[in-house]
Order: sequence, then C-alpha cells, then structure tokens
Amino acid sequence: MTDLLIELFSEEIPARMQLRAANDLKKLVTDGMVEAGLTYASAAAFSTPRRLTLTVEGMLDASPTTTEERKGPKADAPEKAIDGFLRGAGLTRDDLIERETLKGNILFAKITKPGRPAADIVAEVLEKTIRTFPWPKSMRWGNGTLKWVRPLHSILCITSAEDGATIVPLDVDGIISGDQTQGHRFLSPTAFSVTSFDDYTTKLKSAHVVLDPQERADAIWHDATTQAFANGLEVVEDAGLLAEVAGLVEWPVVLMGTIDEDFLGLPPEVLQTSMREHQKFFSVRNPKTGRIEQFITVANRTTADNGATILAGNQKVLSARLADAKFFWENDLRVAKAGMDEWLKSLENVTFHNKLGTQAELVNRMATLARELAPAVGADPEMAEKAARLAKADLSSEMVYEFPELQGLMGRYYIEASGEDAAIASAAEEHYAPLGPSDDVPTAPVSVAVSLAEKIDKLTGFWAIDEKPTGSKDPFALRRAALGIIRILVENNQSSSLFASARKGFEAHGVEFFDERDDDDYTGMEFLANLLSFIHDRLKVYLKDQGIRHDIIDACIAMPNNDDINLLVKRARALSETLKTDDGENLIQGFKRANKMLSAEEEKDGVEYSYGADIKFAETDEERSLFAALDTAEAEIKPAMDAQDFATAMSAMATLRAPIDAFFEAVQINSDNPTVRRNRLNLLSRIRTICSSVADLTKIEG
Repeated sequence: MTDLLIELFSEEIPARMQLRAANDLKKLVTDGMVEAGLTYASAAAFSTPRRLTLTVEGMLDASPTTTEERKGPKADAPEKAIDGFLRGAGLTRDDLIERETLKGNILFAKITKPGRPAADIVAEVLEKTIRTFPWPKSMRWGNGTLKWVRPLHSILCITSAEDGATIVPLDVDGIISGDQTQGHRFLSPTAFSVTSFDDYTTKLKSAHVVLDPQERADAIWHDATTQAFANGLEVVEDAGLLAEVAGLVEWPVVLMGTIDEDFLGLPPEVLQTSMREHQKFFSVRNPKTGRIEQFITVANRTTADNGATILAGNQKVLSARLADAKFFWENDLRVAKAGMDEWLKSLENVTFHNKLGTQAELVNRMATLARELAPAVGADPEMAEKAARLAKADLSSEMVYEFPELQGLMGRYYIEASGEDAAIASAAEEHYAPLGPSDDVPTAPVSVAVSLAEKIDKLTGFWAIDEKPTGSKDPFALRRAALGIIRILVENNQSSSLFASARKGFEAHGVEFFDERDDDDYTGMEFLANLLSFIHDRLKVYLKDQGIRHDIIDACIAMPNNDDINLLVKRARALSETLKTDDGENLIQGFKRANKMLSAEEEKDGVEYSYGADIKFAETDEERSLFAALDTAEAEIKPAMDAQDFATAMSAMATLRAPIDAFFEAVQINSDNPTVRRNRLNLLSRIRTICSSVADLTKIEG
C-alpha cells in the first residue's frame, strides 16, 4: 500500500471557486483511479488561494490482473465474423474456446488484462483531470494550449511508502511533475521538497501557509472575536464573508481598525454592507448601542510594524467608500423628508415586467389588494394601502441603487424619517419576507397585508401571462412566493380565503370571469383552480418537511374550504396525529371496509343507501352499540368541526374503531331479510358520512 500526494500550484484562484475545485479534483482523480482498478482507503482535498491539494491514503501499488470471458459468434459462423471478434479481443484463433450450448457450439474468449503500476494509472488520470478540469471560467497563457483558472506553475505528484517517496512522472504542456512546492508568496517564497502529506503540511506551516481552509476560517474568527472582546465589542457574524476571506489568504493575520467619527451616524446595515461588499471587512459592533464602530480586516502576511501600514491604507480607502455612502444617505433623507413623491413618480419609468407593466402599476395593484386584505388580517385598511404605496419607494433611492440588497430595509429608514407611522415603515422592510425557509415571517397586521398583496399579485400576474415555473426553472421565484403565502398564513394562525384574494389579483391583471367559455379560452376560474393546485403542491412540500404524509394532505385538500390554507394545515396536522395512534390507524381499515362494501352493494342494487338507518331494526348488541357510538361521535364531531377544533373531531372519530370492528366481526351485512339488510347498509352509510365529514379518508393509503 502507498499514499499519494498531488498539488496543483498556480496564481491566485478566486475564493468562490476554491471549495468546488477541491471537490472536483478529489472526485475526478479518485473516480479515474477506481475505474482503472486502483482502489484506496481514504482521500481528502484542500485548497488555498494558490494551490489545490489531494491526499490519498492506502492506495494499491498496482491494479490487479483481471480475466474476462467474452462470448463470441457460433463456431460455424462466417470467417469474417470470427476474424472481427478476434480483432476486438486481441487474440488468435487458437486462443478461443469452443463450448456446446442450447443454441449450438459457441466460441468464447478469455481475455486477461495484466495489472498496471499505480504510477502509470495516476499519471494518466491526473493529466486527463488537468486538461478537462471543469472550471467555471478558465484562461490560456503564453503559447500553450492548456487552460486553467489562472496560470498553472507546477505539479507536485508523489507516492510515498515505508521505503521513501517517488515522483510520478508527468508532463503537461511542459509543466513537469516533481516533489517540490513553494511556501507563502512574500514570507517564504523559496521552493522545498516534500516526502509525504504529513511532511508537506508541516513544511507548509513553517513556510507560512495554512493548508486547510476550515483551519484558516477558525483562526480568523478566533482572533477577530478575541480582539473585539478585548475592546468591549463584538464581531457581527457573517458566515459567507468568513468563508470568502479564508479563501483570500494563506497566512491569515487579523487586524482591527477604527471607522471615522463622521460615518458612525450611518445606519449599521449600510456600514456593514459597504464594508463587506467593497472591502471584505467584518463589522465590529458596540453591544451597548448597536452601532458599528470598528472593522476587522484580514491581511495575508505579518509585517514589521504589526500591520499599522496595512490598517492605515485600508482606513483611507474605507473612508472614501463611506463618504459615498454618507452622500447617498443624506441625499435620500432629503427626498424622504419631502414625502418621497419624487421617488414614487420615478417608479413610472421603471419596468417591473414587460408584460406586467411598471413598478408604479405594481404598487397600485398592491395598494388596492392590501386594502382588501386588511380587515381579514386585522390591519387598518387605510394604513395597509398607504404602506403598500410606499413599500417600493426606496427602489428609486441612491442607496438602494448602490446596494440593491438593502431594498426594504432602507425603505423603513426613509419612511420613518418622513414622519409616517412605524407600522407603515416596518411594512416596507417586512413585505419581502420570507426570502428563505429560515427567515422570519411578518407578524404585524399591516406588514402581513402588504406582504400577502405583493406575493398574490406576483403569482396571479405571472399566471395570467403564462409564465409559470417549469421543472427546476423558476426565474421569478414563484415557488418561493407561494411558500411565503403559506408560511405567513400558517405561522400567524390566519384564516383567509385564498380563492377570493387570488380572484381579486387576477381581476387586477385583466383576467375576466365567465360562467361559460369558448373551448379555446381560459376563464378566470380555471386560472384560479390551476394556481390553487400549485399552492397545494407547495403546501405538500412544506408539510412533508414536518413529517406529514402526502396522502394525509390529499385527504384534507379534498374537503370543502381547501383554499383556507391555515384551516387545511390544522386539519392535516390533526389527522396525522390521529393516524399515529392504534385506534386511528385501525379505524381507517374499518372505514375502508365499510366504504368498499357499501359502494359495491350500491352499484349492484342501483340505489344509494344514504338515509333511514333505524335502531329498531337492529338484531344484535353489536349493531345497537354501533348506533350508540355513531350518535355520540356525531354529537361531538359536528360542533368541533364548526369550531375548527379538528383535534377533538378526530379524537371523537377514532373512538369508532372498537364498535366498528365488533360490528363487522358479529354481523352479516347481507342478511336474508331485505329490511335488515337495507338497515345495515344504511348504517354503513352513516359510518361513511360521519368519518368523511372530518377528511376524505378514501385518499389515505394502506
């Protein structure tokens, strides 16, 4: 067994590409080795800005010799067919074996493939990997034909065992493999040889290179938080920035600098966004005031002045950046305090979608719909309408033009500055939420109304112009909008007719509703049904993540008022909990037995047994017990369903399990007495009716 070490050393690899590239190197090389018969025990890949590294442990010294039996033509086949088979197998006529089979005498060839040394396989696989590496973007340099993300300087490729290390010979466009690498570009640029992965990592560390990106990230975060804590401050967490910065340095040196007093009055989100996007700085916050007061930068080297010169340069550049942000902020505040009419007017010149009009038209639709939705969600209609009209105003601001990710948030600041109610200001920020599965949903009534209006308008608009999601493509994030509606309604325990709201949305987009239609025209009702089905599909995904089966959801969707998402979820959750009990699970079997028998007899007799079960025709105690149980359950289920207390209704339904089981064990439904038979079938109908009032149990599987 031997170990393998590969390093591809180049100019700086963009940080966003490093993790994917390390994984690709590992997959391409190890897959190629295994395909060639060269197995191994374990493998790991690493990346720094200047190198991709792969270590493979427990690799075979050579691929094993294999023997394959290949079936050929019949023994009496034409010579040309036999010659072709021989050429393909690389054998002569004397090497073939003739064997008698049910289809006659057949020629077989035994093909032996000798094993190959590991070095030969690795060289072949690595060269192919380098030449076909799937960089998102690559370049050529000099006069060569090789493409790499940045100029590739060297290839380290060695195998190591107890008797030492051996270079795997490889030549890729004049880049000859060896056992040497280099350390840090500035601190330790001298080349050095290595003999194993452990030797490699040890010497790299001595040469001011931390190979493992996670180790670099951990070191950055530890030093940053330690320095901030020593000054009574805290670092604002930013996992994405931490990963990016760890990909920019090989020897991280954390430095903390100050922000000029002139800029401390800027909103903390503006400071954080400007420093993150432009400078890759971490924000350092005063926990007592919430203000961003300092910053953390990560240098790629140590210096004689302990980073003083680096910090001074960074602070100078930062001040210039923040001066721009301050200019935007002050200009925007001037417009905001004047009422934002200037921004609202400019939205008339901003296209929302070429088939759905301008942002101003979107705002008008949102305002109308938010006013309609307001009473249902407990919001003041006037405030909801005004909040919707101002929610998109910040799209015209200079700050949002510079930092689009601050839309909504800046709207809150500007609306507050204009003197509007805080609920209206909050709606500007919150109406975009939730943007992801872990985001909080808006809870304030005005924000809920505006957020629902925005999402309903988006869905109905794109449905009206037939721009629905297809497969994995969803360019307008309509699945996210549907899930947002679901989460807002459910997490706010808000019952609302989605059917009525969506109809108003469609009407705002010019969709007409007719009782009848021509065969070639879609009516608004068909649009509504199709959109509701789409939202139900999103609901299935949402509830599946909570452990609720799809058939349970289908059983609830089949019930009336299935456009009330909150009601639907309550019903599904209650049914799911009921079916987890023995009584609930067994009740389904009893219900299905009753429904199957009843349906068969109704079809055979050509009548519907839906009325007239009378206890006076009962002949057995089990029948009488079932009558009593059905009376009791019905008395509990009906008021519980009216009160939307699904848990109580389901619990009452589950009590029917025992009397139904006893009834089927003791009673013959198809009695010779036609009156008794009819009464028993009507009793089965009562079982079906009572159970079906809770959910469509025919949809339940099993």
